[in-house]
Amino acid sequence: MSFSSLGLGEALLRAIAEQGHNAPTPIQSRAIPVILAGRDVLAAAQTGTGKTGAFGLPLLARLQPGRAAGGVPRALVLAPTRELAAQVAASLRAYGRHLPLKTEAVFGGVGMHPQVKALRNGVDILVATPGRLIDHLEQKTVRLSGVEVLVLDEADRMLDMGFIPAVRRILSVLPQRRQNLLFSATFPAEVRTLAASFMHSPEVIEVAPRNAPAERVTQHVHPVHREHKRALLSHLVSSRDWGRTLVFTRTKHGADRLARQLEQDGISTAAIHGDKSQGARTRALSEFKAGRVRVLVATDIAARGIDIEQLPQVVNYELPHVPEDYIHRIGRTGRASASGVAVSLVSPDERQQLKDIERLLNRSIPSSVVEDFVPPPAAATRPAQSQPATHRRHPGQAQKKRHAHRRDAGGGHSRGNHRHWAS
Repeated sequence: MSFSSLGLGEALLRAIAEQGHNAPTPIQSRAIPVILAGRDVLAAAQTGTGKTGAFGLPLLARLQPGRAAGGVPRALVLAPTRELAAQVAASLRAYGRHLPLKTEAVFGGVGMHPQVKALRNGVDILVATPGRLIDHLEQKTVRLSGVEVLVLDEADRMLDMGFIPAVRRILSVLPQRRQNLLFSATFPAEVRTLAASFMHSPEVIEVAPRNAPAERVTQHVHPVHREHKRALLSHLVSSRDWGRTLVFTRTKHGADRLARQLEQDGISTAAIHGDKSQGARTRALSEFKAGRVRVLVATDIAARGIDIEQLPQVVNYELPHVPEDYIHRIGRTGRASASGVAVSLVSPDERQQLKDIERLLNRSIPSSVVEDFVPPPAAATRPAQSQPATHRRHPGQAQKKRHAHRRDAGGGHSRGNHRHWAS
């Protein structure tokens, strides 16, 4: 299938060709015709599958060119993080470069005044994070009475970050007659309940099995003592001559500490997380994309919206507590037609998290011990905390995680290919 067969129009086809896209991705080929027909869409799509084009291209095609009234956007895209909102807005501007449509993004971490000025001058498509959009609604600097199309991007992440009440508040001030598009990597019960509350007989589109990992990502585990993780990571980056590497930690403090340690090892490193200013996060990401920073250490929330072509390596410095987050992490590499590598440094106390991830994947991840980084026998370590033998969140744990996320918004030789600890 080609883009020209989807009915997008000459201006959009020109912009697509100028960006070097030759053929639509599976989610694009299935979603675009349905959205162009005016149907509501409930779509399962991982980051990196072309989902922004899947909703952005038909959105641009459906909006009839015309002068937008001041402060009254005609389409609204809600995104969970600043980075994702900025990335979506940039993509929509690129796709719509030959159309007389204006796209603006509003998000926290920066001043309100430039956003107010942009809204006053007229906006066709508004990309916003829920919190900052509510700020504008309260200050009456934006009206949503003219919204014809609503897009919820990464709805599952909005749930994790505790934004669903804010989303419901925004829904309450939107026109009843509108087209609704919801994109989510996973469909937990809360997201399905939300969708059922405002969508009208949506077309359900799933282009990959639920929670499927990136197909072109080679996954590997290196067992290691927790105290030796930093030394092992430094060794892997240096000895294997890794280029740009995205490293995930669980906490903001851990990201800062690891970035300082890698810098001391002579590896150019930056950290991004919710406590960093928007300017600092933007600079760090730009330096990383340009290759001036070799390693970018990030928390899960801050990494949402990072769109980097040809990212060869992703490292799980610490395994996530929620197995689905592992899927999101490794999906940062192996994008488009590129291949990638996902390496997890797993200490004995993370055995349960690894088991839960492998259960979700329905397979074991190859494992090997890097020479000189042999972890202690399992019997010599304190047993891991008892955790449910399932990847489903306990409600209390999910609530704690949402509060934490809201605050964050945001080779050597190996010895054998077996687990070094007892299972």
